Amino acid sequence: MNFISAEVVVIGAGSAGLAAYRAARSHGKKVLLVESGPYGTTCARVGCMPSKLLIAAAEAAHMVGIASAFGVHATPVRIDGREVMARVRLERDRFVGFVLDSIDRMPDVDKLRGQACFVGPHRLQVDDHTVIDAGQIVIATGSHPQVPPVLQQLGDRLITSDQVFDWPDLPESIAVIGTGVIGLEIGQALHRLGVRVAFFGRSEQLAGIKDPLVQFAVQTTLGAELDLRLGVELLSATRDDEGVTVNWKRQDGAVQAEQFSLILAASGRKPALEHLALTESGLMLDEQGIPVFDSHTMQCGATHVFIAGDVTNERPLLHEAVDHGRIAGDNAGRYPDVQPSLRRAPLAIAFTDPQIAIVGGGFAATRSARCAIGEVSFADQGRSRVMLQNHGLLRVYGEYGTGRFLGAEMCGPRAEHLAHLMAWALQNEMTVPAMLEMPFYHPVVEEGLRTALRGLQDKLQEGLPDCNDELDHCADSTPGM
Repeated sequence: MNFISAEVVVIGAGSAGLAAYRAARSHGKKVLLVESGPYGTTCARVGCMPSKLLIAAAEAAHMVGIASAFGVHATPVRIDGREVMARVRLERDRFVGFVLDSIDRMPDVDKLRGQACFVGPHRLQVDDHTVIDAGQIVIATGSHPQVPPVLQQLGDRLITSDQVFDWPDLPESIAVIGTGVIGLEIGQALHRLGVRVAFFGRSEQLAGIKDPLVQFAVQTTLGAELDLRLGVELLSATRDDEGVTVNWKRQDGAVQAEQFSLILAASGRKPALEHLALTESGLMLDEQGIPVFDSHTMQCGATHVFIAGDVTNERPLLHEAVDHGRIAGDNAGRYPDVQPSLRRAPLAIAFTDPQIAIVGGGFAATRSARCAIGEVSFADQGRSRVMLQNHGLLRVYGEYGTGRFLGAEMCGPRAEHLAHLMAWALQNEMTVPAMLEMPFYHPVVEEGLRTALRGLQDKLQEGLPDCNDELDHCADSTPGM
């Protein structure tokens, strides 16, 4: 057994861990980065980037399929699954390579391979080869896919999002268990690439949307294309030589069964804490077994331990993981001078079609403030109709009295861009009138945002009651202003 010491130990070399390592090292500290799995980050290897590569292929197939609506008649679409997955793997490996290059440039003395666990508040053991005495510790162990117990005996017929992007070819059919962002993104992409896909959801909620009218728009729009089986109870799944037979109960009590080639477990991710032996850390844990921490300092209680990234189960998104890591590493590096740092306005985007986005607290913000709502349907929004992407709904929230913008929920075209505009406005604490003073070009999808903000401003100024029965007609569909 080797015995070593380090001023700061970072457990996990994902996006949060790498950010924490760099931040702590900037303070001149001796930092040790411990990793038990493959280098490359969840985002680059099995998350953000490979999923968008699959979605890009699906978008290409979809656009060819609808080209005739523009008077452009293409030859019948032929999708070569092996070629699709070859490009996904090739570009995925390129993104992973960038991360590996940065890790290769780190001093070898700063890296240690193996599974770390606590054997005392300041002491870690890595596998059976090394014991580390640590001044400060950053937990950045990430997360892993969560698999419902009913699916755990399916062997290689069960896959998670961590395995999809290593496929050599596309399957014939797949049952997607879960209707969150991961399941919807991957499932819709596979559907558009010719795979028979069915989605199974215990609730009727899609992609975390809480606003009932936006949720209805998501269900209506995606339901027109996808096989959504919502509000069902998964009873069993059995494998045989042909595939997997799924048995489920509908809301009316009827039991049904259907066979698929594979099952994709997409019911969320779980913080990777099980190997850390946190009972030896002396940390206070919440009901989920996650160390209690301050989200502005990432410090666990008043201790020398910090936490960052998906393992916090706070906002499991890349940009949040990087912010977590930077804050945690900074404070570990200058401990005990722990300081709060900027947390950005919450922003979440699903790259479905139409895209889905939540800005700020979303609909939940309406419950904690005296709030008015503005909305716009994209059905008649000018640029959206031009592109044949005129589906979805945007709802924006503002506070009576102050006029402060509180956030939004939406599904619609270019939601990734609209959501960024709104997140920037929210972080700058802009009022709705101030947002309307900003320039809006014509014709752009962003004019739909202006329509929704105008409706919101009218309600804030005049105290008009919200009307959830009708959608405002989009005035920005006209040829000019």
